[in-house]
Amino acid sequence: MEQVGYDMYCKLLDEVMKEMQGGKVEERKEEDIQIDINVSSYIPDEYIESSDIKISIYQDIALCKNEDEILDVTDEIIDRFGTMPKEVENLLEIARIKNMCKEKNINKIAQKTNSVVFYFDGAEFDTEIVNKLIQIYSNSIRFSPSALPYVTYKIDNNKSVIKQIKEFMQNI
Repeated sequence: MEQVGYDMYCKLLDEVMKEMQGGKVEERKEEDIQIDINVSSYIPDEYIESSDIKISIYQDIALCKNEDEILDVTDEIIDRFGTMPKEVENLLEIARIKNMCKEKNINKIAQKTNSVVFYFDGAEFDTEIVNKLIQIYSNSIRFSPSALPYVTYKIDNNKSVIKQIKEFMQNI
């Protein structure tokens, strides 16, 4: 799991389970979207003690492909374990951000001290995005054209980074 990353591990585990049950495994070329932001996102031992159940919940979250699936997992977690701690809420928000990344052709999001950098898929990048973002955010963004273009967005450290990322991505 450490060698391939958690999301890829969950996808591989899901494929093996489908094969064992006689289901059809879809061939998909899906890049692992990296989210590197300064928030705690995990399932605390105090919330779910069983490692097996935790792994199952992590897998369910990692395999969510849309908002409906995230809501289903959220409902299941709350039904089984009660009110979620902030760390679990953050985990689900990161799943939402990953789904938004797929729609916006973003490969990676990395938080720096006072900014968040959004790395785009160079083959799918539309330069009109930059013009739109400049109109909305003016001096709060910087664009770097390259094989992997990226936009650096200056954030307010007094506000939730997750909320700022989601708002920014809605404008892309």
